Amino acid sequence: MPIAAYILVALFAYLLGSIPTGYLVAKARGIDIRSVGSGNIGATNAMRVLGKPLGIFVLLMDALKGLAAVALVVNYYHELFDSLPRVFGTSGLSDNDLRWNLGVIAGLCVVLGHNYPCWLKFKGGKGIATTAGVYFALAPLSVCIALGIWIVLFVATRYVSIASIAAAVALPTAVWLTQNNLLLGIVTTLLGAMAILKHKTNIQRLLAGTENRIQFKKEKTTT
Repeated sequence: MPIAAYILVALFAYLLGSIPTGYLVAKARGIDIRSVGSGNIGATNAMRVLGKPLGIFVLLMDALKGLAAVALVVNYYHELFDSLPRVFGTSGLSDNDLRWNLGVIAGLCVVLGHNYPCWLKFKGGKGIATTAGVYFALAPLSVCIALGIWIVLFVATRYVSIASIAAAVALPTAVWLTQNNLLLGIVTTLLGAMAILKHKTNIQRLLAGTENRIQFKKEKTTT
């Protein structure tokens, strides 16, 4: 097994994921996003603090990190092998199996980088957008199922947290039912559990009735 290849891919993906998009965008506006709103650097808090356009930008960039980490490894595997033959050497696996296993490791580590960025004392986002980006590259049907559930529950409840927790359960379920890759199933289950764990404070606020809803329209004021 080419351990060096897994280490190199994991490090690359972690560093890519650790780019704190929400923090950097807020910092450019003179705001430390960690000290306002929920204190989270992810897209939901960015939207709440910075407004919808910048919040959507953060969402897309966080998702793009996940997509890019996997796509670069999977799509350019042969170029990597040709450039670093000793690192991406023989493993006993077929080229296709090794390529996809490296893609799964890249997906796991890019989410870990987003959730626990070394630049911010390992305090990052919840990983929902980045995970979605990863699975658009690895398992598009599964992520579309999870995204559909997210949209339905978000529209019905206006709670991002409820929609995200449900999607974190739906994604590994869909992967186990539609994919035939043991490593992918295990990693997806771990990522789903991690996403739910990162929503611990949201769950506490939901139980206490203090969780913030997203307002689709501005409330009318009476005079």
